[in-house]
Amino acid sequence: MKKQPARDPIQQPRRRTALKTAAAGVAAVAFPFVWTPSRAATKRIVIRDDGGIYTKAFGAVFYRPFKEKTGIEVVGVQANAEPTALIKSMVETGSYTWDMAKLSQPAILLLTGGGKDYLEKHGLESDPVIAKIPAQYMSPYGVGNNVYTTVLAYRKDAFKGRRAPQSWADMWNLKDFPGRRGLRKYPFDTIEEALMADGVAPGQVYPCNFDRAFASLSKIAKQVDVWWTTGAQVEQMLGSGEVDIISTWVSRAQSAIANGAPVGIVWNQNIWGCDNWSILKGTPNANACREFIKFASDPKRQAALVEYFPAGVTQPEAFNYIKPEIAKNCPTFPANMKTGLHIDAQFWKDKQSAGLERFNRWILT
Repeated sequence: MKKQPARDPIQQPRRRTALKTAAAGVAAVAFPFVWTPSRAATKRIVIRDDGGIYTKAFGAVFYRPFKEKTGIEVVGVQANAEPTALIKSMVETGSYTWDMAKLSQPAILLLTGGGKDYLEKHGLESDPVIAKIPAQYMSPYGVGNNVYTTVLAYRKDAFKGRRAPQSWADMWNLKDFPGRRGLRKYPFDTIEEALMADGVAPGQVYPCNFDRAFASLSKIAKQVDVWWTTGAQVEQMLGSGEVDIISTWVSRAQSAIANGAPVGIVWNQNIWGCDNWSILKGTPNANACREFIKFASDPKRQAALVEYFPAGVTQPEAFNYIKPEIAKNCPTFPANMKTGLHIDAQFWKDKQSAGLERFNRWILT
């Protein structure tokens, strides 16, 4: 849940350092893939990913097997933030350091429309494998590969013998849920949390009412012990017990659990977004990128990612190959998605500057 400036939907540090647990969570299966590209031995595609556990997992599950099947080498390159400016520069100069990038939905919006597109339309909607991915994980410029999410997490020992929090309203309820608190020092996610804590149903959060959100935040501000800025900071605090209840990217809570911390995760009202495979406009390797996307979208291959972290698989059929006890920790497990809130990428694209400016003014007071 990735680097370590604060993550947001537009400039997003390397997300959540994920777990390497659940190695037994995926069934051993064969991955049939039939494709014989011409001149495959001379081909190579470079993909911007998040580094860390993502490069390791993608290398084992996607990159190396794709080369074995097709002869096309895949190189994963880490970038510390969603590199919209770099992608624009590559496309405008025709000098491609990368052919593809792993991008969030808001980043895709920034790179398309407005008179010039910096990403290729993948044109894979009719592919029999891609067609099984739900529409909420798809766009003409991106094929969803992983869902990330923000959740409420708490120390179980801090709530031993009493009711544990189960919603953002509980996070805001200082009387019934006392304890050291942490919130993200950034408007994205924090605004949504404040609105749901104030009684706004997830389906009514957007467009966000900033007046109501900041009024809600003001009710709890003096009792927030830590305004966190990085995922590593959250993981450390959950592990040490410095906080009792905190908003966090789910993989940071899962990593703390894997390291022995008594942490509980509240999936109710989780706030989720989707990362995508996207092709840079004009890359000479666009067709090879399309073949890779089809290869990496296979449900059995997506399921294999849980050997490295509880992936937010975008293929519903992937859960046929993931053990139930592992599946329930994945962001896209049906029960987790049922009560979740999909980040409105268009809203934050339009309101990013206004939201940041107002939050920064508010936090100083």
